[in-house]
Amino acid sequence: MKDILVCNGTGCTSSKSPKILENFKRIIKEKDIKDVSVIRTGCFGLCAKGPVVIIRPENTFYAKVKPEDCEEIVQKHIIEGEVVQRLLCKDVDGNLVEKLDDLDFYKKQKRVVLKNCGKIDPENIDDYIAQDGYKALEKVLKEMTPDEVIEEITKSGLRGRGGAGFPTGKKWSFTKMAEGKQKYVVCNADEGDPGAFMDRSILEGDPHSVVEAMMIAGYAVGADKGYIYVRAEYPIAVHRFQIAINQAKEKGILGEKIFGTDFNFELNIRLGAGAFVCGEETALLESIEGRRGQPRLKPPFPANKGLWGCPTLINNVETYANITQIILKGADWYNTIGTEKSKGTKVFALGGDVNNIGLVEVPIGTTLREIVYEIGGGIPNNRGFKAAQTGGPSGGCIPEEYLDTPIDYESLKEIGSMMGSGGLIVMDDSKCMVNLAKFYLGFTVSESCGKCNPCRIGTKRMYEILEKLTNGEGTLEDIESLEKLCTTVSTASVCGLGQSAPNPVISTLKYFKEEYIEHAVDKKCRANECKALTKIQIDQEKCRGCGLCQKNCPVEAIKGEGREKRYIDQDKCIKCRTCLSKCPFKAIG
Repeated sequence: MKDILVCNGTGCTSSKSPKILENFKRIIKEKDIKDVSVIRTGCFGLCAKGPVVIIRPENTFYAKVKPEDCEEIVQKHIIEGEVVQRLLCKDVDGNLVEKLDDLDFYKKQKRVVLKNCGKIDPENIDDYIAQDGYKALEKVLKEMTPDEVIEEITKSGLRGRGGAGFPTGKKWSFTKMAEGKQKYVVCNADEGDPGAFMDRSILEGDPHSVVEAMMIAGYAVGADKGYIYVRAEYPIAVHRFQIAINQAKEKGILGEKIFGTDFNFELNIRLGAGAFVCGEETALLESIEGRRGQPRLKPPFPANKGLWGCPTLINNVETYANITQIILKGADWYNTIGTEKSKGTKVFALGGDVNNIGLVEVPIGTTLREIVYEIGGGIPNNRGFKAAQTGGPSGGCIPEEYLDTPIDYESLKEIGSMMGSGGLIVMDDSKCMVNLAKFYLGFTVSESCGKCNPCRIGTKRMYEILEKLTNGEGTLEDIESLEKLCTTVSTASVCGLGQSAPNPVISTLKYFKEEYIEHAVDKKCRANECKALTKIQIDQEKCRGCGLCQKNCPVEAIKGEGREKRYIDQDKCIKCRTCLSKCPFKAIG
């Protein structure tokens, strides 16, 4: 018996993986091949190599598969038993790797949250049940009291994976103790950080794990209704989660008298319109209730007064995805993973200037160096590491000197960053940190709900100063004003969006202040990213006269003939930087 697993996560879907799935099914049927199943799966993690196809049981990993490759894979691999060498995945060292587990990308990972992603059909409840699905729910309903469930979650040391890292068991306990006839369980799937796709991938690859965990949470805190709030830009995730709800109802797992007990639970989906502020729990509640997503003043906290004024438990997708494993394997098992204060694993969306872009799950406490260089495969084109941004627009930039910092809640906070929901953007030494801070501030300005002055006005003023600096119009006084604004906005804003908005600026000022001074005093951008401060030139000693830069210049600003050394007409140059990427001798800068 063989299984052909085809990734149908968002990334691979955009590269025609549904057509690959369709082709495999058609070819298997036409050739009347027995004992072969073609299975749609969620994300395998290594997005840089998609579309991905895995053949089980041998775990052969085929990368960058095209629809027209299906015939060859079936004929050679399935029928003749021969590996298709040209489609094998190339590791970062250039060597072909046949088995999934032999890829460096997977060797240091530990999959708890992602254990089913890439292994099961997310649209087939029977696949989930075959992987011990809904056993944890049955266990808590038949063998545990609500207090025992909360005690187990508390003992596990699980902390909220949405960013703040609040102890999950404590939040569940607060909600259970709150007075109210009606209580709610809410899943925050409003993942808005640029470059983040952790929650989306979980919902696309293993939606039943979240359905099951929300039911367990409902039983523990005394809630019989739940809502998952997911952004409408995640159509595949929404579609598969709705299928999971429908299938669980059909099986009698979701609804009334679950597993023959008195426990009832109803679960519904609410779509968000993509407002970043709705990732803040109280703004999310406002949106579910049909109002504009704006944060509420706290206290009271949602555990006491949440959805429609009732006690409400809110956790994010990744937090819930840990629950079933803790119930089945125990808090003591979970405690063996991670650090003393930060237990378990963390899922990261690894992106930016790194070879192995993708979804990564590692024990908390793994160092940034291990993630970037061992799992991520290092930085393309042998460029140097400059910084990594964790926590998205709310996080900070980590410079090279902290590459060996363990990634946990406390360590990241000490160096001016944060865990956040799990976005991890790597930047090479060609990046301008002032321009980067401006990018994140631009995002925050556009996403501010406008409820409080410090966020609405303060972030706009900060952005204007950064714009002056990148345009060559800034001064040292502007940098001082920027530092003062960072303090004001972070201390006076109502919600976490405004309070954390200055973090990218604070961290880049702390670790890369010389770049700010160069922009203000020398009117220079060392990375040549700020066009107003850029003068792109060709180093005459390094130029070989190959003409590649000239051929690719869109405005014919590069002059020279034959094997002559080229030069740039500065009056014509639009500073598009195309020549920098095309020069094989790094003669342009």
